[in-house]
Amino acid sequence: MNEEDYDMSWFERKHSNIVTTSPKEMPEGIWVKVPSTGETVHRRELEENCWVDPASGYHFAIGSGDYFSLLFDEDEYEELGQHIQPEDPLAFKDRKKYAERLKEMQEKTGLSDAVRVGTGKMRNMDIVLACMDFRFIGGSMGSVVGERIGLAIDHARENKKPLIIISQSGGARMMESVLSLMQMAKTSAKLGQLHEAKIPYISVLTNPTTGGVTASFAMLGDFNVGEPGALIGFAGPRVIRQTIGRDLPEGFQTSEYLLEHGFLDFIVPRNKMRNRLARLLKILNHGYRKTK
Repeated sequence: MNEEDYDMSWFERKHSNIVTTSPKEMPEGIWVKVPSTGETVHRRELEENCWVDPASGYHFAIGSGDYFSLLFDEDEYEELGQHIQPEDPLAFKDRKKYAERLKEMQEKTGLSDAVRVGTGKMRNMDIVLACMDFRFIGGSMGSVVGERIGLAIDHARENKKPLIIISQSGGARMMESVLSLMQMAKTSAKLGQLHEAKIPYISVLTNPTTGGVTASFAMLGDFNVGEPGALIGFAGPRVIRQTIGRDLPEGFQTSEYLLEHGFLDFIVPRNKMRNRLARLLKILNHGYRKTK
């Protein structure tokens, strides 16, 4: 057998000496480690399964663009509210200026703020979809988030289209102080108008959904749907534990715990989300028509 028949990736023969070389490394990002199990999964397998580990069911975090692709037919939609852009009304500064933080996040994520709104079809039904994105300052709710969510609600009400909001947030954006907290009341009031107009609204809570988002529009759906294993609550478990000085129940503030205690209506795996939401909207549409 000739030398050429051997796998020469680990060494080279030069005359009478053997020179070792570095082994060929696996291209970065092909294998992804599952935090809950420590196992590795091929990236392509995760992408084909909506970033859900087929073995354990662990749901990796995904962005607003991924949810739009998942829910809209043929990934076709018209985006709304891009003209609403963030500002720095308080000239806030902590470790860095808020204006600098906004610019940095916009360049890093390609997003203008922590929520996107689109309108299109899901299973041939017209819908309005607002999706938060944790990559942008922890999905925090500032003035732009409140304005865009409000725009989504108004568009759904005026055009009689069902509304879906996907929440993924660390809570209020305190760099905007009271202006951020005002968004809780504004979005809740607009959802009240949507309900009076008998337009269906489904709230989808993903990991994490906390703070002022949980305390406002995220918990006001006709159906509140959680992804498996999502952290959902107001304050985080560590803060609660430190405040009350007691250990918390096992699984506290997970989707499963909230479903058991009546805060959620369903838990739906992401790879089944589109079909389940379409079915729920048909039920809601039929119910609202009967009450008119």
